[in-house]
Amino acid sequence: QLQLVESGGGLVESGGSLRLSCVASGRIFSINDMGWYRQIPGKERELVAGITSGGVTNYADSVKGRFTISRDNAQNTIYLQMNDLKPEDTAVYYCSAYGSTYGMKGWSKYQSSFDHYWGPGTQVTVSP
Repeated sequence: QLQLVESGGGLVESGGSLRLSCVASGRIFSINDMGWYRQIPGKERELVAGITSGGVTNYADSVKGRFTISRDNAQNTIYLQMNDLKPEDTAVYYCSAYGSTYGMKGWSKYQSSFDHYWGPGTQVTVSP
């Protein structure tokens, strides 16, 4: 399967910065879009930033100009640089990936179907 693990969350004061990382591992055949979502209790998970395999990015309006998503395809890793953090950025941040895994038939590798994968999340807390 495909596993995602986030790191880099923590507690920071308003105006501070954090950098989140997410590494994908497992039987990866290909990964298309990757992204960061966030969720606070009682609310739906929302897209923060996304990036295609070709490097095209998109951002939620609330983070434009403050957050930057980047990707290292060779390392199956994405990053989220978060600057000028605000208390309303406090949430659990989840990494997501849309990709496919592979299976083996004898010595041959074959592609399995595409699926959407999620990491366990990392807490980001911004104090006033």
